Amino acid sequence: MVASTAPSFNGDRTRSVGVAQKSDSAALMRGDILLETRAHTAWGAAVTAQMYLPIPRESAWQQLIDYPQWVRYFPDVNNSYLLTDHLPKSDNSDKVACKRLYQTASKSFLFLSAQVEIYLKIIETFQQQIQFQFESGSFHDFLAELTLQDFGNGTLLIYFVQATPLIPVPSLFIQQAIQFDLPINMRTMRQALIS
Repeated sequence: MVASTAPSFNGDRTRSVGVAQKSDSAALMRGDILLETRAHTAWGAAVTAQMYLPIPRESAWQQLIDYPQWVRYFPDVNNSYLLTDHLPKSDNSDKVACKRLYQTASKSFLFLSAQVEIYLKIIETFQQQIQFQFESGSFHDFLAELTLQDFGNGTLLIYFVQATPLIPVPSLFIQQAIQFDLPINMRTMRQALIS
């Protein structure tokens, strides 16, 4: 049996860490993408996606912090680049780095087509976690966290995101779009990371 941890949600919209069930571990090792979606606001959604990468955490980390390459991982992302005005180093500068990122994306679902842009503060905890904090852009709010953990002979990637777009689309529709698109995007990401 492969031991792992996986985020779960409680009623106050915070993430906590719990032990994945044996069936979840087996599904991850088969290549399944595990998703948990929920409403975030009346017009937003939150999702946690988990996937297994058959590569060491160090290798996954080096590729994931190459932010211009995110256009390969998420086909809807048109631009992804670091801004030159990096943030001051933290007290734990050997383990934590702060950066700024700009991304644009195009998305069509249902009867809507949207162009979005976002400026993010990135906080990298070396080979463990990347936090994406909203600064400005085409959202009321946005928060994402990408966590890497050793898992079996590879890495468990846990991607959490919650967002409320400026366009008022009911949360249920956003959750349905996420359930359709995110597994495809995560498989694309996995293929790019392991190739």
